[in-house]
Amino acid sequence: MKTVNKMLLRIGTRGSALALWQAEWVKAQLERQWPDLQVDLIPIKTSGDRIQDVSLATIGGKGLFVKEIEDALLSGAVDIAVHSVKDLPGDMPPGLTLSAMPEREDPRDVLISKNGQPLTQLPIGTRVGTSSLRRQALLLHLHPGLHVELLRGNVDTRLRKQREGVVDATILAAAGLKRLGLMPPNSQILDENEFLPAIGQGALGIETRADDTQVIMRVRPLHHEATAVAVTAERAFLRCMGGSCRTPLAAKGNIENNMVHLTALIASPDGTKVIRGEQSGLNNAAEEVGSLLAERLLAQGGEEILRKLGNVGRDP
Repeated sequence: MKTVNKMLLRIGTRGSALALWQAEWVKAQLERQWPDLQVDLIPIKTSGDRIQDVSLATIGGKGLFVKEIEDALLSGAVDIAVHSVKDLPGDMPPGLTLSAMPEREDPRDVLISKNGQPLTQLPIGTRVGTSSLRRQALLLHLHPGLHVELLRGNVDTRLRKQREGVVDATILAAAGLKRLGLMPPNSQILDENEFLPAIGQGALGIETRADDTQVIMRVRPLHHEATAVAVTAERAFLRCMGGSCRTPLAAKGNIENNMVHLTALIASPDGTKVIRGEQSGLNNAAEEVGSLLAERLLAQGGEEILRKLGNVGRDP
């Protein structure tokens, strides 16, 4: 029997259970779409995975979860990278591009508490674990009596620490819990209108080299346009705000009738100041929608928040 030589495609991914689930899902979709493909996973340990005892803001921000993977992509050690979009900085490195974005999973946050108490009923002084300044700011804004504690690690680690009493409650992304089948019974999915999600939360980004037309062609069937339009508006907001893990930012785009409607906010880390707004526009103007809303929130007090946080380098 004649042996068929398959084209090898290597996926660079973090090694956490969630990252591997996401990469395995992309692998399965690609091999189903293209029977002539052999897809291998290449786990890569990132700086963000290695350093677990300090906040991301202290050690340089969310880019620490992707830098080593992007370096491998640029060097040719892998052919594509699969990321959680919320881990991506606003700007892509030269030579790389997001070539496909599959349909988004649930973008909301989930509160997991010891006795299944909802957020509004948590006692004053409840210790809530999170490493996200966005979650910290919104928690303290909605419930100033809470005590927010640094809690890093993958999904399994944070669930275990909550069960062991390291904290009384924690907040995780619904998408990760659903993908891993780990949604606890004592959980409350938080209303996104009140607890606005992180930029890109629930979305996967398939990153390739910008000039690798053959690989781009292979991943494009996984692309979901409505997800991409919504996330494009969210990421345009992020770029224009000059935001990072040092800035409590949130944004969520919704698509309806060829229009993108973006809701976003910037907050002070202690939750005492939350500046929120909305902007709509045609799908093909998603970048402009995000930029316009960022400029408006900056003018309404966001610039002052950034200045107090010491953030510099905001796009003009």
